[in-house]
Amino acid sequence: MSGEVQQDSTLNWRWASLDQLLLIGFTLAAMVLFTLRLGDLPLKDWDEGLVAQVAREIWQAPAGSLTWLHPTLWGDPYFNKPPLVHWLIAGLYAVGGVNEWTARLPSAALTVLSVSLFYGIGREVFHTRLPALFATVVYLTSLPVVRNGRFAMLDGAILCFFLLLVWCLLQARRNYQYLLGAGLAVGLLCLTKGILVAVLLGGIGLLFLAWDTPRLLKQPYLWIGLALGSLPALAWYGAQWWHYGQSFLGNNLVEQSLQRIWTDVEENGAPPWYYLLELLKYGAPWVLFLPMGCRRAWANRNLSWAKLAIVWGSVYLLAISFMATKLPWYILPVFPAVALLVGAELAALWQQGRHSGIQQSLTPAYSRVWSMVFTGLAVGSGIGAVYFLRGVVPPQLDLVMLLAAVSGTMLMAAGLVARQNPQFISVLAWGTFLALLLLLLSPHWAWELAEAYPVQPVANLIQAHVPDQQQIHTSYPYNRPSLNFYSQHQVIPASQQQLRRLWRKDPTAYLLIDRPTLSALNISPERVVGTVDPWLLVTKRR
Repeated sequence: MSGEVQQDSTLNWRWASLDQLLLIGFTLAAMVLFTLRLGDLPLKDWDEGLVAQVAREIWQAPAGSLTWLHPTLWGDPYFNKPPLVHWLIAGLYAVGGVNEWTARLPSAALTVLSVSLFYGIGREVFHTRLPALFATVVYLTSLPVVRNGRFAMLDGAILCFFLLLVWCLLQARRNYQYLLGAGLAVGLLCLTKGILVAVLLGGIGLLFLAWDTPRLLKQPYLWIGLALGSLPALAWYGAQWWHYGQSFLGNNLVEQSLQRIWTDVEENGAPPWYYLLELLKYGAPWVLFLPMGCRRAWANRNLSWAKLAIVWGSVYLLAISFMATKLPWYILPVFPAVALLVGAELAALWQQGRHSGIQQSLTPAYSRVWSMVFTGLAVGSGIGAVYFLRGVVPPQLDLVMLLAAVSGTMLMAAGLVARQNPQFISVLAWGTFLALLLLLLSPHWAWELAEAYPVQPVANLIQAHVPDQQQIHTSYPYNRPSLNFYSQHQVIPASQQQLRRLWRKDPTAYLLIDRPTLSALNISPERVVGTVDPWLLVTKRR
């Protein structure tokens, strides 16, 4: 009897060691994806420039000014979001200076941590290791997670804290004290993106408990944890209300949160199916298995993993789909739920395939349609590679390598599927990881930077010629927070009529305009103090 106990103990130790090795492997892979050349590209519009500037004003504020408690943006109160991530960035500024790397590192580090938390969630909800492993691979190699997790934005932190909430709720099934950690996670969500997001994500957690483990809803630890975890957030909100009064409540809670439900703030409206299209566009290749994963989850809705994925994915996707304001990064918290669904399906497909040395049914497990789909993707990627090699001048060799890697991956997967070989899943995983590495080694991972003119040369021009604290008005029609950040000046869009009035009435005016606007305003070329094509910096000061 003692020998059997010793054998079971040894086996459990080996399984635990394997989990630890997998966890270390996933963490190292995540560190590569989320930190590789992290600071090589400039910050982008919109949120990166804003977040980085608010953090800089917190860091530069005189001691005792309480700017850390009452953040500002160009000296005005910043009501948009609570400042937890801005505090982290400001702390790194104090250590490593103000640059892209220090601005992006907090979000990247929290997203790395989210990968470890997600693997822990998978091990809790799945009966076997294989679906947890595949689900983590899917989460780690999801393009929106990798991209948005690297930006100096709040979304990597949201992913991390929500996954912490779910992990604590699952751990609480064995130890009620983890409910205190769940409450802390809700408080961190409040301090990151506000009460509305915390209520939505916390509500998803409570709905899952009500379906899966309703006894936990009666535990005092849960409600004590929520109360204690919310105290710092409530204290911060109370401090803002005490300092700013009704203007804070109206701006933060209404204009920046509730109003986004029924109004397309800043003309960011879209139809209800907008996020489904985003999922299809950026979820490749794993989105191909999502319909089958959804069907499997519904068939197994008595199991914890299915309950969690169904509640998580459906409630969150419906909530953001019926909001009037739609932004691409709002979909990010759906991807862990997608990874659970796809991971469960991939594990089933792996076991259904023909394994070497194991006698199995001769009935094909994989449809020929899959092979055709992968072949089509291979051909499409190959055509794209040829286009960027031969069809553009100069050739975009980084995109050629990226698309060639995708094409090769899809072609190999198609061949393995045709032979009913489950190793096509491994090929997809490694190929997707390699493609992401090639993307991150290129400047194209932050493709938003190509949508407008580069800001750094213009920012250097402004810094060289414009006095501190001087506002600049520009003929460019949109505000660019990244230009404001790099130039350390406010560059304000203005109509031609407004520019004409400023030039006529303000003897200290600085204008950033193009040549057609220079002619339309009848400004003498002698007033041009600097040029960065196509922009001219003009002033009456000489």
